[in-house]
Amino acid sequence: MDLTGKTVMITGASRGIGAAAARRFAAAGAKVALVARSKDAIAEIAGEIGPDAAAIPCEVSRYWEVEQAVQNCLTAFGSLDVLVNNAGVIDPIAPLAEADPDAWGAALDINTKGVFHGIRAALPVMLAAGGGSILTIGSGAAHRPLSGWSAYCSSKAAALMLTRAAHEEYSQSGIRAISLSPGTVATQMQKTIKASGINPVSQLDWSDHIPPEWVAEALVWMCSPEADGWCGDEVSLRDPDIRSKVGVA
Repeated sequence: MDLTGKTVMITGASRGIGAAAARRFAAAGAKVALVARSKDAIAEIAGEIGPDAAAIPCEVSRYWEVEQAVQNCLTAFGSLDVLVNNAGVIDPIAPLAEADPDAWGAALDINTKGVFHGIRAALPVMLAAGGGSILTIGSGAAHRPLSGWSAYCSSKAAALMLTRAAHEEYSQSGIRAISLSPGTVATQMQKTIKASGINPVSQLDWSDHIPPEWVAEALVWMCSPEADGWCGDEVSLRDPDIRSKVGVA
């Protein structure tokens, strides 16, 4: 897919899915704004990609920083066509009776409020331009409880509802809001899950996880009209038909 002339802003772009997505969108011709707390990591990836990439340090749990990141993206590239809400954390992994309340709240600040902050900051820009795509990394955890993951499951369920709310309110104004449930992905998060030993996901072998590059391919595909039928809903990369459409079957 040719995304020449488009600008994509990716949160959590310092590693894993975010870094893979930045490289893949750049390969498709897009200008890429890499947003993350790890300023050195995103600077290195942006330098690798070249002049069509910008590193924008940002803490997604703080709205004013996300709003400023959007403005920095506009300063660098003049537009914002695609937002990828990717930043997320798995901790705290703990039973409800033992979970640290501050850590539990911090997870929602990133996984849920961070998604809201991205949508809230990007929407005025996209609406003024006549439309745009808001893609959010979801999870099967949004649909069922998993032991030790109360914060993660709750935050992902809320993030999915934000996708549906954005579609409900702005689909008629050119906004394409879609969630992507990738399944388990070979990233640092899975190493943390493995070390926890809690619930069946931690028992999976490393070979059971898909590479982050598959998720990046799916995100690029989701920018195409072929994905319009999933607007306001969730694409599951566990679905063999979706994998075929994306080209990673």
